[in-house]
Amino acid sequence: MALPVRDQLKYWGIAAVFFVLVMWFLGNVMLPFILGGALAYCLDPIADRLERLGLSRVMATVLITLVAVIVFVVLSILVVPTLVNQAVALFNIAPQLFHDLQVFLNDRFPQLMDESSVVRQSLTSIGQTIQSKGGELLNGVLSSALGLLNVVVLIVVVPVVTFYLLLDWDRMVGEVDKLVPLDHRDTIRQLAREIDATLAAFIRGQGTVMLILGTFYGVSLMLVGLQFGLVIGAIAGLISFIPYIGALVGGALALGLALFQFWGSWGWIALIGGIFVAGQMLEGNVLTPKLVGGSVGLHPVWLLIALSVFGALFGFVGLLIAVPVAAAIGVVARFGTIRYKDSQLYRGVSGTDE
Repeated sequence: MALPVRDQLKYWGIAAVFFVLVMWFLGNVMLPFILGGALAYCLDPIADRLERLGLSRVMATVLITLVAVIVFVVLSILVVPTLVNQAVALFNIAPQLFHDLQVFLNDRFPQLMDESSVVRQSLTSIGQTIQSKGGELLNGVLSSALGLLNVVVLIVVVPVVTFYLLLDWDRMVGEVDKLVPLDHRDTIRQLAREIDATLAAFIRGQGTVMLILGTFYGVSLMLVGLQFGLVIGAIAGLISFIPYIGALVGGALALGLALFQFWGSWGWIALIGGIFVAGQMLEGNVLTPKLVGGSVGLHPVWLLIALSVFGALFGFVGLLIAVPVAAAIGVVARFGTIRYKDSQLYRGVSGTDE
């Protein structure tokens, strides 16, 4: 005899509260394991494909680990220091950029830039705020990230956790599947498949799109010779999960800096604008259709809400679990909506008669 729905809701509610409490009190302790699980989830399709090519699971895991270590070392040596230095320099030079903008406006629109002008006062205030607060924000982010992701976690714990989780991923999924309540096994499996499809489309697909676009923008802007091109490309790629916003924000920043650096050389300025037009065309016509698909089931606004809420509640760990939790809630909400429309509560007497 199955448990009444009320009892089932009670037990699953207790489990959900227990999960929230664990994340609340042990969030920082769980961080390397959450990171390792996320990396193992993203790398599992590669391991499965290597197995289909004839490698054992152990050899596939070892090969993936070696490649990941090489990539991490190369990025740490070549890319990360340059990115950090450009970001710090951009914050420090912001007041000078606003001063140059004041000079430009004063030469062409002197009536707007007198001492009592609101425009002049606003530009001065913005420049000082960016220098004072921006540097503090960047240093705070870097110091907190280094505090959470310390050297031991980066070098030892996360790779080890990722290795073992990736090695046993399929077996662990099978063991979890055996624990699913028998009365609801088919329904839960269906929901799990939909959640996995949503996560795969967003994390693997959209993550790859963000990486490709960030690399394309950063490398292209650096080859053109734009100052701070790498950090602008990274920003544009990072926020490209919101349609058009990455190209708009990155393009505005790049063109704004290009006006100061290449003033009079309109061909270079047009070339920088063309980079973002090409990136947007690449994203819309090639990357997103091929890697993400037509719909991932995660609306950008819903994703931003989840990131904000979980980040405020659980800090950096909350940001890591926000996407999978948002995907799960979205799938369950759609499932509940379908059930609701088939229920007597929605259809009522008239629906039943029809």
